[in-house]
Formats: sequence, C-alpha cells, structure tokens
Amino acid sequence: MNNYFNRFKNSYACRLAYMAIFVVLAGLTLGAHSEPVVESSAFDTILDDPRVQELGKKGLNHLYNMEKEKAAEAFGEIEELYPRHPIAPFLKGLNIWWDIMIDLPNDKYDEDFYREMGSVIKRSNRMLKRNRRDFDAMFFKGAALGFRGRLRSNRGIWFKAALDGKNAMDYVLAIAEKEDENADYGFGKGIYDYFSVVIPEQYPAVRPFTVFVPKGNKERGIENLERTMAEGYFIRTEAAYFLLQIYYTFEKDFNKSRHYIEWLRSSHPSNSFFHVYEGRVFFRWGRWGDALPIFEDVIENYEAGKPGYSNVIVEQALYYAARCHMVYRRLPEAMTYLTRMKEMSEQPGATSVFRILALLRIGMVHDAQGEREKAVQYYNEVLSMDDWAGAHKQATRYLEKAYK
Repeated sequence: MNNYFNRFKNSYACRLAYMAIFVVLAGLTLGAHSEPVVESSAFDTILDDPRVQELGKKGLNHLYNMEKEKAAEAFGEIEELYPRHPIAPFLKGLNIWWDIMIDLPNDKYDEDFYREMGSVIKRSNRMLKRNRRDFDAMFFKGAALGFRGRLRSNRGIWFKAALDGKNAMDYVLAIAEKEDENADYGFGKGIYDYFSVVIPEQYPAVRPFTVFVPKGNKERGIENLERTMAEGYFIRTEAAYFLLQIYYTFEKDFNKSRHYIEWLRSSHPSNSFFHVYEGRVFFRWGRWGDALPIFEDVIENYEAGKPGYSNVIVEQALYYAARCHMVYRRLPEAMTYLTRMKEMSEQPGATSVFRILALLRIGMVHDAQGEREKAVQYYNEVLSMDDWAGAHKQATRYLEKAYK
C-alpha cells in the first residue's frame, strides 16, 4: 500500500493537483482579503463598501500579527453587516487557516476548516443559481475551493485536491479578466502566469495538461504580483509572500528573497511564520551569522509564550540554529539544540517532520566528535523511519563512511 501511495504521489494526478492548487491560491488569497455583496446592498460588491474596506484591512492586520481575537472581532462586524453572505464563513475559516499554517503537521483544525469552506461554497452556489456570473459568488467560491484544495494537497488527498483546483481555475481567471484594472484582482492572473509555466518545468509529467490551458508568462506573472504588492489594497501581504516563495524556492535568488521577507517582517512583526522564514532565507543564502540570531530570537519568543510561536515553528528554529553551529564547528552548541528538538518530538502527539532530520544531525555530530558507535545507532534509527528530505540517502552514506 505504501508503494502504491508513493507511486501515486509522484504521478500525473499529483502534479496536476499542485499546478491547480497554485493557480487557485490566486483566487484563495484574493477571496481571503476581499468581500462580496449581500441580499440588498447599495454596492455592486462588498469591496466597494467603505465599512468593509476598513474592517477588512483592520482584521487582516490583526490576523497576520497573530492577534486572532482582535481579527475575529473585526470580521464579526462584517458578518453583522452581511450575515447570510459567503464572507461570514470565509472569514471564520481564514482565522482557522492560520492555526493550520503555524502547526501544519497537526490535523486537529482540518474538519473545522473544511466545514467553513463548505459553507462558503454552498452560499456561493445559491447566489450563482440567481446569477451564474455573480461577481461575489465567483470570487468566494474560487477562494474557498483554493483553500480547501491547498489543504487537501498538504494532507496527500491528491485526487480531491486536483478537482478543487480544476473547479476553481475558471473562477480565478474570470475574475482577473473582468477587473483587469484593479491591482488586487490582477493577483490571480499573476499567480497563474508564473506557476503555469514553472510547474511544468519542474514536473514534466504535468506538461500534457498544459495543452488545455492558456499559456502563461513568468515575467508577466512577477510583474503583476509586484504591482499588487505596490498598489493593492487588500492583498499586498499575499503578493509579497508569493514573491518570496518564487524567489526562495524556484528562482533561488536570495537577495530578492530578503527584500520580500524584510517587507513582511516589518509589516507584520508578530507573525511567527514570517519570523522563522526570515532566518531560513539567510541560512540558504549562506549567511549563517545573520541567520543564527533570528532563530535564537524565535526560540526566545517561544519560551516567552508569544502567540503563534508553536512547537512546529520552534522546531524549525532549533534545527536551523543547530546547523548554523555545525557550520562553525561548535558541536556542543549544536548538540544542545538538536537534543532539545529530539525531546520535543518525543512528546505525546508530536508529529514533527523535523524529527528525522534532528536524529540524522545528532548522528553526524557524534561522528564529528569521534563517537562512531553512537553515530551508527542514530543512522540506523533514521533508516527505520519514513524518509524525509533525503535523510535515508545521507544516513546510508555516513554508515558507509563516517561524517567528518
């Protein structure tokens, strides 16, 4: 069964899911920061309602700064204005989404999130029955499908994720075409333009699917995202985050990555997700002396009990802090961080994907200290676990020849 899943995970359906999810993220984040119309409104769309603009921006700032209660309060005022609109469950789901983001391996929030996105889709469908081109209904339905598809892909539910992505694609592109002048609405097209090119490049198995979709343009996609970041009203943060992902993951331009993560950090200084991401940018850039204080700051915030600094966030900080010390051959300091990380991963209910990497690094530190027997024990333990990020290959290599 595991072999079957692994084959499917790397299959055409999986790559299609990823491509569709990336496209959908355009609609999802658009919907995440914009709000439609209600039964009887003086506005063509909620986006035109100054009260919603003010409350939405206020709530989003609170949300990105991990102030969930304040965000819920602002979103609740919008719900009072538009109680039967898809916006109400969408904003509730958005609050849950950030619970998921800072503790992704934990699925305890999944059902609540799926329920809220399901409510968004049902309410949008009722609006579409009255008017199949209803702007707000398309906006929110595409957003809900995008969020749901993204979570399903994270959980390995590839087929349903692909369906969500496919169903959302038409809404995303229709919104972008209808409101081409608006920098916020162009965000969806920017995501589509970039990822519809880059995903087939990264995953050749998906190329046959691209015959059936409009051709994208990476440069144009980046330009649209940069425009959204500069001129957008609701989704500047999402545009900056996607530009960060583009340069960090695909373009591997860490100088530009730094530009976007610094903007995100200055705009949302209490966001733990962006905080640890900043350290990772400097780490991958090879600027370990800049990265280490950032990870140490994340650890201090976790110890101080600051909102959003979850076990998953601090485990990342511990792991990368340890690797920084290993670069400088400060092995006892590295072992301190790795041991703490290992102890956290052994707590009841812990599901950290960093555990196997911590065990591998502990083995490497023992090897570097001349403690070969202990190192071998850890390498074998790594091989007894599920593989992650090439850990099995490294463990096998160091079993054959000691790490220096």
